[in-house]
Amino acid sequence: MRLDQFLRASRLVLRRTVAQELCEAGAVSVNGAPARSSRAVRVGDEIILTRRDRALAVRVAALPATKQVSRGEAPALYEILSETKPNDEVRDAE
Repeated sequence: MRLDQFLRASRLVLRRTVAQELCEAGAVSVNGAPARSSRAVRVGDEIILTRRDRALAVRVAALPATKQVSRGEAPALYEILSETKPNDEVRDAE
Protein backbone atom coordinates (compact mmCIF):
# COMPACT_ATOMS: atom_id res chain seq x y z
CA MET A 1 0.00 0.00 0.00
CA ARG A 2 1.22 3.51 -0.83
CA LEU A 3 2.36 5.74 2.04
CA ASP A 4 -0.15 8.49 1.29
CA GLN A 5 -3.00 5.97 1.17
CA PHE A 6 -1.91 4.44 4.48
CA LEU A 7 -1.73 7.84 6.19
CA ARG A 8 -5.27 8.58 5.01
CA ALA A 9 -6.70 5.14 5.85
CA SER A 10 -5.16 5.23 9.34
CA ARG A 11 -6.56 8.74 9.84
CA LEU A 12 -3.15 10.13 10.76
CA VAL A 13 -3.83 12.68 8.00
CA LEU A 14 -7.30 13.85 7.04
CA ARG A 15 -6.84 13.97 3.26
CA ARG A 16 -4.59 12.14 0.84
CA THR A 17 -3.52 15.38 -0.82
CA VAL A 18 -2.32 16.67 2.55
CA ALA A 19 -0.30 13.46 2.99
CA GLN A 20 1.26 13.99 -0.45
CA GLU A 21 2.14 17.60 0.38
CA LEU A 22 3.76 16.56 3.67
CA CYS A 23 5.86 13.97 1.84
CA GLU A 24 6.96 16.52 -0.77
CA ALA A 25 7.94 18.93 2.01
CA GLY A 26 10.11 16.27 3.68
CA ALA A 27 7.91 16.08 6.78
CA VAL A 28 7.40 12.30 6.55
CA SER A 29 10.12 9.71 7.00
CA VAL A 30 9.94 5.93 6.93
CA ASN A 31 12.56 3.91 8.78
CA GLY A 32 14.70 7.03 9.20
CA ALA A 33 14.76 8.14 5.56
CA PRO A 34 12.65 10.86 3.91
CA ALA A 35 9.82 9.19 2.01
CA ARG A 36 7.86 9.96 -1.11
CA SER A 37 4.11 9.54 -1.13
CA SER A 38 4.38 6.59 -3.54
CA ARG A 39 6.64 4.57 -1.21
CA ALA A 40 5.30 1.14 -0.31
CA VAL A 41 4.46 0.68 3.37
CA ARG A 42 4.87 -2.69 5.07
CA VAL A 43 4.00 -4.03 8.49
CA GLY A 44 6.76 -3.12 10.94
CA ASP A 45 7.80 0.11 9.20
CA GLU A 46 8.36 3.11 11.47
CA ILE A 47 6.84 6.37 10.23
CA ILE A 48 7.70 9.79 11.64
CA LEU A 49 5.20 12.50 10.77
CA THR A 50 6.34 16.07 11.53
CA ARG A 51 3.88 18.94 11.63
CA ARG A 52 4.80 22.45 12.77
CA ASP A 53 6.43 21.90 16.18
CA ARG A 54 5.09 18.41 16.80
CA ALA A 55 6.40 15.00 15.73
CA LEU A 56 4.55 11.69 15.86
CA ALA A 57 6.37 8.36 15.52
CA VAL A 58 4.29 5.27 14.79
CA ARG A 59 4.93 1.65 13.81
CA VAL A 60 2.71 0.06 11.18
CA ALA A 61 0.85 -2.80 12.88
CA ALA A 62 -1.41 -3.85 10.00
CA LEU A 63 -2.37 -2.86 6.50
CA PRO A 64 -6.04 -2.28 5.71
CA ALA A 65 -7.77 -4.71 3.37
CA THR A 66 -9.51 -1.80 1.64
CA LYS A 67 -8.81 1.91 1.25
CA GLN A 68 -11.85 2.76 3.41
CA VAL A 69 -11.40 2.02 7.11
CA SER A 70 -13.92 2.81 9.81
CA ARG A 71 -13.05 5.32 12.51
CA GLY A 72 -13.03 2.57 15.14
CA GLU A 73 -10.68 0.30 13.18
CA ALA A 74 -8.16 2.98 12.13
CA PRO A 75 -6.13 3.07 15.41
CA ALA A 76 -5.52 -0.70 15.09
CA LEU A 77 -3.42 -0.06 11.98
CA TYR A 78 -0.57 1.57 13.91
CA GLU A 79 1.13 1.68 17.30
CA ILE A 80 2.26 5.03 18.68
CA LEU A 81 5.95 4.96 19.60
CA SER A 82 6.40 8.58 20.67
CA GLU A 83 4.82 11.97 20.38
CA THR A 84 6.63 15.22 21.00
CA LYS A 85 4.67 18.38 21.62
CA PRO A 86 5.81 21.93 22.19
CA ASN A 87 6.77 22.72 25.76
CA ASP A 88 4.38 24.99 27.55
CA GLU A 89 6.00 28.23 28.55
CA VAL A 90 6.79 28.39 32.22
CA ARG A 91 5.73 31.69 33.69
CA ASP A 92 7.83 33.18 36.46
CA ALA A 93 5.98 33.98 39.64
CA GLU A 94 6.46 37.59 40.55
